[in-house]
Parts: sequence; structure tokens; C-alpha cells
Amino acid sequence: MPFTPDSELDLLFPAELISLEVKNQLHQDVHVRPLAATDYRRGHLDVLSVLTVVTDPGEEAWVAQFHAMRALPLTYYMIVMVDKNTDVIIGVGTVFIERKFLRGLGSVGHIEDIAVDKKQQGKKLGLRIIQVLTGLSENSGCYKTILNCSNDNIPFYQKCGYVQKENEMAKYAPKEHVQSPRL
Repeated sequence: MPFTPDSELDLLFPAELISLEVKNQLHQDVHVRPLAATDYRRGHLDVLSVLTVVTDPGEEAWVAQFHAMRALPLTYYMIVMVDKNTDVIIGVGTVFIERKFLRGLGSVGHIEDIAVDKKQQGKKLGLRIIQVLTGLSENSGCYKTILNCSNDNIPFYQKCGYVQKENEMAKYAPKEHVQSPRL
């Protein structure tokens, strides 16, 4: 499949919000851009499967989720890295903006779902994803950007400029309480 330029895609947010400085640090065969409505076909879920088991909801439900996220402007910033030779996604990441009543009605950026295709790891794509997402968060006016990671990934995130702070807690809902996605 030939590379599809941003101008021909239905993007989650304007591509101009992504740092040119980071774009210029990428290999010439790699392009970073916002998630597009057609990225289901470019392997978005395949790359996410590096993180955990991914249930494929089907293209129609995936596209509905894309549109639901885009309907909340200035909230979801999902990016992808695309191999220009194949037009296939090789890296993904998300930052979403939480608006707060604290800190003078401040905002916090939450980084989630950082994944790089196993065949592409070791090429600093993860670092570039974090740089793009951190920039999007800071340019959105967030007073801090946070993320959760495994102990094994702490050194990587420290290299990205993050510091270990406090602890993470989680409580997972029983499976019978988890609802299926609604279209």
C-alpha cells in the first residue's frame, strides 16, 4: 500500500500540533501523525497487542470509537508512527487531557498505551512517541504530564525526562460488570 499523506486522511486532531523538531529527528522512512479514521486497516490494533491481549471489536466499532473520541475536542491526542514504505503503523501512543478544579482549573496530561512493533524496537521510536505526547500535553497548558509503567520500564521513562513519583493503585471491575462498547 503506498504512503498516504496527512492531507488525504480524516485525522483525530490537526497534524500541525505535532512538534516539527521531533518529526525532523525521525528516520526518513518513518512518519508521525495523529490517528486517522482508516488506521484500523493500517494495523493499529496489531501494534497495541505488544502491550496486552487486544480484542478486535471490528472496523465499524473501531471507527465509532474514533469518532466518539474526536467529538471531545482538546481531550484525546492519539498518535501513530507509520512506515512510509508500507503505510503500516509501527508505533502508537496516547495522551489525554484531564481538566481539574485544582491548581486554578489546571489540566493534567495522562500518557497511555505506548507501543512499538517488536520488529521496530531499539530505533528510538518509543522516545520520539514520548517526546511528541509530552509536547502535546505541555502545549495544551498542562501543569504536569504523568504515566504509569512497569518497574522494568522505569529506566526508559527516566531517559525521557520523567521521574518516579508515588505509587499506582488499580482495582479491576469484575468481568460481569464490564459493559461491551456501545456504538
